[in-house]
Amino acid sequence: MVHADDHLVVADKPAGLLCVPGRGEDKQDCLSARVQQLFPDALIVHRLDMATSGLCVFARGATTQRQLSMAFADRQVHKRYEAVVHGHLAAPQGAPDGWGVIDLPLMPDWPNRPLSKVDHALGKPSVTRWRLANHSNALPGTTHLELEPVTGRTHQLRLHLQAIGHPILGDALYAPAAVLAMAPRLLLHATAMTLPHPGSGELASFSSTKPF
Repeated sequence: MVHADDHLVVADKPAGLLCVPGRGEDKQDCLSARVQQLFPDALIVHRLDMATSGLCVFARGATTQRQLSMAFADRQVHKRYEAVVHGHLAAPQGAPDGWGVIDLPLMPDWPNRPLSKVDHALGKPSVTRWRLANHSNALPGTTHLELEPVTGRTHQLRLHLQAIGHPILGDALYAPAAVLAMAPRLLLHATAMTLPHPGSGELASFSSTKPF
C-alpha cells in the first residue's frame, strides 16, 4: 500500500494482477479484493491493464468515488508512466521542454477484441506526451521513456508507441514476437500521480518506483 486515509487508498498493483474480478473462479483474486480485505469500503476509481504495474486509486465510499471519478473525467488527475520501448527513439525536435506528442485517434478493433486500433476516420481523439527518461538504464537497442496520457483510451500508451514503430517490450497484444520475447512482462509502470484530494481539495502526489 502506497497511501491510505479516511478518503482514499493508493495501491501499487503488480503486473499480471487484475484490478477487478474477472469471469471464472480463477480470476477472483484481484487488486480490489486485496484492498477491500484491509478497507472494506474501498471502491475502484480507475483501472490499469492487467499487464501494467503501478499506482491505482480507490475511494473510501460511494460519495468519494463519484468525486474522484469526476476529477478523472475532468482531467484534473495528472498521471505519469515509465516504459522501455524497442529501438532508438531520439529526443523530439523543437521541443524546449523535451516533451514530444503522439496524436493519433483510437477506437476498439471490434473483430479483434480486446485490441484497439488507430482509425483516422472513426477514432476518438487520443493524445500522449513522451520524453526520454533522465536516468535511462534501458537495454541496448531500446529506449527508456516517460509518458503522460492526456486522454485515457483503452491501451492508449501501448498502441500509440506501437503505431510510431516503438512497441513496448513484453507487450503480448501489440508487439511483434521478437519484441515480446525481450522481457518477461510488459515494461510499463504507472509511476506518479497527482490529484485533488477529496477531503481537502489540495493537490496530493504519490509515486512508485518502476520494478524493471
